[in-house]
Amino acid sequence: MKANNKSTAVEMSYFRLSLLSYLRDSHPDKAADKQFIASRGDAAAQAYSEAIKSGHTHDEAGETASQILYAGLHFSPYRTIVTILWDEFADESEIGGSQIDPELAEGLAIELLPRLSAVIEKYTLSDDFADSQEYRLLYTELTGAIQTLLEDGVQ
Repeated sequence: MKANNKSTAVEMSYFRLSLLSYLRDSHPDKAADKQFIASRGDAAAQAYSEAIKSGHTHDEAGETASQILYAGLHFSPYRTIVTILWDEFADESEIGGSQIDPELAEGLAIELLPRLSAVIEKYTLSDDFADSQEYRLLYTELTGAIQTLLEDGVQ
């Protein structure tokens, strides 16, 4: 029975670490929320375990766990801001004397994210938001807001 407990602990740790890695990359503002990570990770581990016990394959169980682990997290305002910085400002904006490169864009996006929250909050974000017609509106509105912030010297 002890081996079973260790296996469950390893599964929970895997799901928590997987979520943490994803949050750091796509939702850095949520990466410090240990309770959220623990809750989601544990729920995903439980779902995985139950799927295996029900006779599902490891791939099927992994898909079930992933649905729980990443629900509501597929669309990333942070990643959208990074994309806008890369696509819309790399050639024309200069910050600190150099063009926005990927590393600088990611750091700048973290700084800009709270300043752009009023724009983002106007939209109902969902996992499939990037495929919606509203996405283009958000993209355009964020681009204008970022331009204004850059012109005002936000660094």
